[in-house]
Amino acid sequence: MIPAMQKVFSAAAMREIDRLTTERYKVPSLLLMEAAANNSLKAIAAHFSHNLAGISALILCGPGNNGGDGAALARLLMMSEAHAEVVLFGRVEATKGDARINFEIVRRLADEVEKSSVSIGDSGVTTPASSFYECETNEVWEKIADRAGNYDLIVDALFGTGLMRPLTGVFGQAVDRLVLLRRARDRMQQKRPLFVSLDVPSGLNADLAEPIGPAVRSDLTITFTGPKLANVLPPAAHFSGRLVIAGVGSPQTLLDADSSSQLFVTEDSDARTWLEQTRYTPDSYKNTHGHALVIAGSRRMTGAAVLSAEAAMRAGAGLVTIATPLSALSSVAARVMPEVMTVELPETTGGAASMAAIERALKLFERTTVVAVGPGLSADEEETRRFVRAVVEQRTTPVVIDADGLNALAPWPDDLSGSVAAPLILTPHEGEMRRLIGSPDRAALGNRVDAVREFAVKHSVILVLKGTRTLIAAPDGRVIVNPTGNAGLGTAGAGDTLTGIITGFLAQAYGTLKERSDALTATVAAVYVGGLAGDLAVREHGMRALVASDVRGFLSAAFRQLDPAGEHP
Repeated sequence: MIPAMQKVFSAAAMREIDRLTTERYKVPSLLLMEAAANNSLKAIAAHFSHNLAGISALILCGPGNNGGDGAALARLLMMSEAHAEVVLFGRVEATKGDARINFEIVRRLADEVEKSSVSIGDSGVTTPASSFYECETNEVWEKIADRAGNYDLIVDALFGTGLMRPLTGVFGQAVDRLVLLRRARDRMQQKRPLFVSLDVPSGLNADLAEPIGPAVRSDLTITFTGPKLANVLPPAAHFSGRLVIAGVGSPQTLLDADSSSQLFVTEDSDARTWLEQTRYTPDSYKNTHGHALVIAGSRRMTGAAVLSAEAAMRAGAGLVTIATPLSALSSVAARVMPEVMTVELPETTGGAASMAAIERALKLFERTTVVAVGPGLSADEEETRRFVRAVVEQRTTPVVIDADGLNALAPWPDDLSGSVAAPLILTPHEGEMRRLIGSPDRAALGNRVDAVREFAVKHSVILVLKGTRTLIAAPDGRVIVNPTGNAGLGTAGAGDTLTGIITGFLAQAYGTLKERSDALTATVAAVYVGGLAGDLAVREHGMRALVASDVRGFLSAAFRQLDPAGEHP
């Protein structure tokens, strides 16, 4: 199974798709702009409980096509009985093409509305007064901006995907004022105005993860056709708020044909599809959903083994066994849920797994579906490092490697690779990633996407780089951005929990789907669901008080949210 994830597009790719939509499929570009406005209206209306009558909106438009989208949206807001004030930064006569058409329409409509109330259809309801302003100077903008805090909605349609340098002049002044308004609103803990950006928050370069200057920080960004890099990669992605992807009518064949990017973003449908495919059925039993072996823990670090194993169990694995050094066994057995089995491993004098443990591990491999190795294992002793290397080299199943399992193999050996039959899934945080590539320099991960792609392709592994917007790199060069999760997941043990979730999903994939199983699909779904569980947990506990076991506790809620039908008999 190949994940059908949402592709991330460059600005140039989007221009080409729009061009081909018009030239090859004869879809008028004005119709594309109208579709963008219609879908933007739907997203905004959903926020206002689908009742836009009487709300006050300020729509800020640049002179290009992004501004034209804003003008078309303004017309639809007026027709929805909202009070819309439209500000064009420039003059209508200086604009071109479809944008000019929409600016002329909304100017005429605003002029008519200002002169007299207009009855809409047969309802007898009159449209509230609306206005249109042409703004070329800071002085004119300041007069308008003084009222900006009194609106229910502010729409940023200044610049879309074409911006290449920091905004200056009146555009810079406009963005600066919006930044101040957003800060004041948040400081006063108010809900209005709602800040909405069309396509990309103004001030960002659509093709860069780093902001190029001051930018609008929106509550909602409606991006057209597909996400852009600035929508999905931090820190630029933090400016988008909630991201809605709105189609404008470009055929899916054009989107699929674009080969300029191997960057994708996971959607809830990706995780939902995986959950549907691995549902419990009336004839399901423990072996149907796989047996996960967690090789973890040491004399002084027993909690990581418990967190990983319990997360694998809660994630849906049919059976879970912890293999841990003898001196850690009693502590692990006393703390772990009774459904998890435990078995001892020979140990070093320091209480970590010894090389002698490989024989026991190989026996355990015979009855397990997937193996996780590393949480709390300790990589201080040479014997333990040799043991981890032997586990990976002699594996007969997929192996998830985390924490001290990664440290034991750092820097990653050039002669160690994953395979289709027995894939390797690595789950480092940034510090562990730098050790894997043998560079302590933070600049080594300056471009996280390129770094994970290069490593995954070179060593034929699935690489999960944890952090803000976790990245999942595949051996074929694809990189997937995970949109779920929050800062609270930086808490101790969250990585061990994620390892358990991934291990549990892999156990189910290989136990249920057999030859149709795919390690990448299961990993992508696991990371998404783990982040979603963290987001649900934060609603209950907040970020400050969040602990790793809370995430495990909200896995059930995440499953029921994504696939409610599959979670009931």
